[in-house]
Amino acid sequence: MALPVLVLILVLVLVHAYKILSRIRYKLPPRPPPRPIVGNLPDIKPVLVRCFTEWSEKYGPIFSVYLGSHLKVVVNTAALAKEVLKDHDLQLANRNRMRQINKSSKNDMDLIWADYGPHYVKVRKLCTLKLFSAKRLEGLRPIREDEVTAMVESLKNKGKAMVVREYLSTMAFLHITRLTFGKRFIDSNGVIDEQGRELKNILNSSLKSGTKKSVSAEFLPVWFSIFYKNENAALDAHNARTDSFTKKIMAEHSLARRKQQEPFHRRFAHSPRGDMISAGLDTVAIKVEWALAELVRNPRVQHKAHEELDRVIGQDAPSHAPDAPPQGECGCQDRGLRRPQEEDVDVKGTGYRLLPFGSGRRICLEAQLGITLVTSLLGHMLHHFTWSLPHGVDDIDMMEQPGTVTYMGKCLEAIPNPRLSAELYKRLAVENI
Repeated sequence: MALPVLVLILVLVLVHAYKILSRIRYKLPPRPPPRPIVGNLPDIKPVLVRCFTEWSEKYGPIFSVYLGSHLKVVVNTAALAKEVLKDHDLQLANRNRMRQINKSSKNDMDLIWADYGPHYVKVRKLCTLKLFSAKRLEGLRPIREDEVTAMVESLKNKGKAMVVREYLSTMAFLHITRLTFGKRFIDSNGVIDEQGRELKNILNSSLKSGTKKSVSAEFLPVWFSIFYKNENAALDAHNARTDSFTKKIMAEHSLARRKQQEPFHRRFAHSPRGDMISAGLDTVAIKVEWALAELVRNPRVQHKAHEELDRVIGQDAPSHAPDAPPQGECGCQDRGLRRPQEEDVDVKGTGYRLLPFGSGRRICLEAQLGITLVTSLLGHMLHHFTWSLPHGVDDIDMMEQPGTVTYMGKCLEAIPNPRLSAELYKRLAVENI
């Protein structure tokens, strides 16, 4: 009995000594003290951004952290971000894939998790030229206007407190699925079809799986997986369900292409579509909900935004009016609202102060699509409505929700009060392009 205990103690001592020597040899940044095997996993708080901010204040702008036995380094200044994302971009262009991510990404065949190499460059070039070019985004403008104006029309007669996220998520779902699959899963009466329900269930399952304890198990030794059998089985079932849905959609497109006598490349069709949905579905709703929450709790700022929109677009013209300047002196663009040019904050990764889309070789491909949709959606919601808090509510809870994406902890509830004439709330319906 004593021998196994001595062996275990010896192993732990050797592991601890190796970590100390590694820190001395490689001059690792300061860090919170890790525990054996689990590292700093027990110390990580649910809202990662707040946890890392606290550690940055304690250990400095660059610190290391052990997720299980995996060493990670966190930087928290624009200068350090530039060094990581520009000066050493090529050396740090690959992404660490965990066991479950390897399964869902088909061993790096997707775009988000693929290693930087010939396959990644080829797929990214294909997406840049065929999916996200300026010409393509402008060609998709009618679909964007259709879905945004459909949401505006549905809000016209509300007149009471509503959960904003529900409408934003539905609009983002319809927009991104029309771009990726070329079809609308919800009819004009708001009834979702069978494929739409299946896709929504898959997406909801994906969000939930990112917050389960099995994610922590990915950073632990393989033998720990025996304690997470149910979670791992659920993830495997989710991946199988996603593959089945994707094959059905690909079969439909393959049949349509054969009728049109056009080639259909199955190898590259899977990854960009899945990546577009996972990267573009939640982010738009999240950004607009946070922005609208700030405007609702600051009526003075909302009033200034209304004045700017009225000055550029007017109260007797829809937000998509052709005579509205594409980029006037006040910074209005694409029927929405941007900050005045002299106060612009770069969001495309070149300033390194704000990195919503990342930067460098792995910068988000959908950056311009996201900016266009967010400004359009927020501009329509501000131009058509005055937003106010429900009766009896004095402020909004601005705490974040734990998880892989930063939703508001409590859904925003607000009252949309129409401020334009009734004919400006009609939907601009178009067929798929």
